[in-house]
Amino acid sequence: QVSLSESGGGAVQPGESLKLSCVASGSRLDHWAIGWFRQAPGREREGISCIRIGNGETYYADSVKGRFTISGDAAKNTVFLQMNSLTPEDTGRYSCAIGGVCDYNLMISRSQGTQVTVSS
Repeated sequence: QVSLSESGGGAVQPGESLKLSCVASGSRLDHWAIGWFRQAPGREREGISCIRIGNGETYYADSVKGRFTISGDAAKNTVFLQMNSLTPEDTGRYSCAIGGVCDYNLMISRSQGTQVTVSS
């Protein structure tokens, strides 16, 4: 069974950056698709980015395209989410999930997530 653990969240001001990490144990990440999700207060969980390390495919939601970059390090079994130009609308709990393909509806998340708060 694959387990995922996120880190890197925090409280920042608008315009600042954060880099989230999703570390996997139990399986090699280059066999899977890893997606990043966020859930803002009072809103549904939203898939915002996904990567298939094995072939380099990446996907972004319109809300983060051009500001967020997803990447993977197979040697470290880790997926990163570099978040730039953060706005208060990016506030939420960020979590990663695993699946066979980059389909957010099919991805499974068993992790706690990490909180990102953007405010002035």
